[in-house]
Amino acid sequence: MGYNGRKIDRDMQRASETVEGLLRPLRLSACYKDYPWGGSRLKEKYGKADAPEVCAESWELACSEHGSSSFETDAGERMELSELAALDRRLFWGTESEDGDFPILVKLLDAAASPSVQVHPSDSNAIAENGERGKTEVWYIVDCKPQAYIYMGFSRQIDREEFLARAKAGTIHEVLNKVPVRRHDVFRIFPGTVHAIGEGIVIAEIQQNSNTTFRIYDYDRRDAKGRARELHLDRAAEVLNYRPILPEDFKANAAIELPDYTLSELCCCGYFSSFILDVCTRAELTCSGESFRHLLCVEGEGTVSTASACLHFRQGDSFFLPAAMGKFTVSGRCRSVLTQLGNKR
Repeated sequence: MGYNGRKIDRDMQRASETVEGLLRPLRLSACYKDYPWGGSRLKEKYGKADAPEVCAESWELACSEHGSSSFETDAGERMELSELAALDRRLFWGTESEDGDFPILVKLLDAAASPSVQVHPSDSNAIAENGERGKTEVWYIVDCKPQAYIYMGFSRQIDREEFLARAKAGTIHEVLNKVPVRRHDVFRIFPGTVHAIGEGIVIAEIQQNSNTTFRIYDYDRRDAKGRARELHLDRAAEVLNYRPILPEDFKANAAIELPDYTLSELCCCGYFSSFILDVCTRAELTCSGESFRHLLCVEGEGTVSTASACLHFRQGDSFFLPAAMGKFTVSGRCRSVLTQLGNKR
């Protein structure tokens, strides 16, 4: 065998060793968004010591041009999720992951003030040539102040003309459902549904990997130079569902209850499946090859372990669990959001 043959063998062996070493729980470092409605709770209460002083969003599981989460290898190097796909897409992302971009995005949001009133398009009414993508999302209320609320859907039938008039006059709230919220409430936000988060709420948001948001009203906020954020009234008017809705909590409709843990369904749709994992001692679970799993701790602390690794976590920590990792155990007293691809229960 010549020099080139020996070098190819060494490179293949090194790549194989790299893949094997990464088939373990990978502690993620988030990327942050300092939108003007953010607060300090992610930094002070959820372990985001490197977050900006005003932090609106912590992108826990992200892989896009708008931001990526990363992790540290055993060699002390930083890698992003896209690099895992380059090594072996099926081993890390899973067989449910089709060719193309990473499919989902998981965030923690701290709404110290109220974010904008907005709406998202569906896959079918997004304009791909404009870079738009559909966006279905689920909100899990991690924490909230007393009397906290969200807006979701119209309270009565309106039409495009009334919508545009109210959006421009700043009276859109008068025709929205104001919904009180409590910790652990769950809401699914369908494309076309007008919505807004009220102040004083921390949310775990699971969504399609899309940054397409049509802003309707932004409370006349201005930046340091006196500029208002852009509104998107014409596009919003095209995708809105103007019919009234009854905004009920999207409660878990299936649960596995065992002596040591409970796994409760948040949402199973065509894009992702998400659950609340409540552990009182230990939960033995599996990444079976179809999809990675993402574990985001929202209460308590514990460990996530495999035969070769054991990592401690507390609220605010999250992990990428590779699809081909196999069996893993979550131990402690903790509540986590567990998300994967596909419509799997």
